[in-house]
Amino acid sequence: MSLLNTAAAIAGVALGVLALLLLWLEARHRLRPSSPLRFKAGSWSVSPGQQEWQIEGTISIENPHGQMEVFVPELTVVPTLLGRGELSGITVTSRVEPQHPDEEARNDGYWFAYIVKGHKRTQALVRISLKGEGLENLLDTLWVDVHWWNYGPFGRLLRRNGVLVPLRRPQPLDPAQARWRQGDRCQVLAVPTHLLGVLDNCEDVLRQYAGPVLEAGDILTIAESPLAVIQGRYQHPSQVVPSGLARQLCRAFHPTSSLATACGLQTLIDVVGPGRVLLAWLLGSGLKVLGVKGVFYRLAGDQARLIDDVTGSTPPYDQTIVLGPENPAAVVESMARALGHGVAVVDVNDLGRVKVLAASQGCDLALLERALRPNPAGNANERTPLVVVRPGH
Repeated sequence: MSLLNTAAAIAGVALGVLALLLLWLEARHRLRPSSPLRFKAGSWSVSPGQQEWQIEGTISIENPHGQMEVFVPELTVVPTLLGRGELSGITVTSRVEPQHPDEEARNDGYWFAYIVKGHKRTQALVRISLKGEGLENLLDTLWVDVHWWNYGPFGRLLRRNGVLVPLRRPQPLDPAQARWRQGDRCQVLAVPTHLLGVLDNCEDVLRQYAGPVLEAGDILTIAESPLAVIQGRYQHPSQVVPSGLARQLCRAFHPTSSLATACGLQTLIDVVGPGRVLLAWLLGSGLKVLGVKGVFYRLAGDQARLIDDVTGSTPPYDQTIVLGPENPAAVVESMARALGHGVAVVDVNDLGRVKVLAASQGCDLALLERALRPNPAGNANERTPLVVVRPGH
């Protein structure tokens, strides 16, 4: 009896220590210094010419904090062209013009240190010029990497936000020329789009590219990563500060996992909290020894499977960490009402794995499973994030 009491006492102490550790990790994570400033891309326009293209857009910085005032001492943009050929002959120049609500911009384009007060915002106009021969045939996408410093009680932090500006957009499919593939009691059509990003509206994208080919009974699917980048759910690894917990636990994952790097795992920790990740890892590791697999991913939440680390997405997102989409269930219901067709958010790979993250009411999940198993959208740079599934007999 004394041995049982001793074992129970030891177990109680161990659980108490674990509980204190989880509380300490959560408190340390939630109380760490951070900047309240929020970045947002505004409207952007592209004006093509014979030998020169002009791109203009606005970016805004908002301070939702009521008490803290934050300095933005520096802001620069680094434009990167993605094209269809050799781009060395194209000259790229950029200029940032501050548009502060209470300060006039300098004529020389110098970004002077500015204080964003509580519940206030400021913005800037970005002008980018592309000059060269044969621009129409070479240009495809412009990636604008905005580097801006935050300075305040939390210290001095560099923030990076990438804005993708499409320079070329494919024509919507002609229903008469659409190449449908025969599936298992269904037909599928991969729908090409431009490279998607935060400047896109999900409904507009679905309506523009898939709308012309949709018929009654069709289900329209969108891949989870393109939806996530439309929602702005990506970040450069330089923005992630790996904790000691992330550095240690990431070593336990398979090298091909997006959680096998300190920044990849820290991204999950930032979403669900360190306590949940540690507890999921402890229980998952223990049960894995007993032959029960996949426990960590079930306990850590959907994002544990959906995060794509560096190289996991198409360029230029291959240099960022992309999370899974936010609230896909609400997205599909909203899109289904707007389009009058079934809509689903899916995660599909070349191994025949099909996961329906969310589907609007009335969608045939078995049909989606059959239709998407061959992965008609592909996993490379096909730029076909939309797939139309049509029931057949």
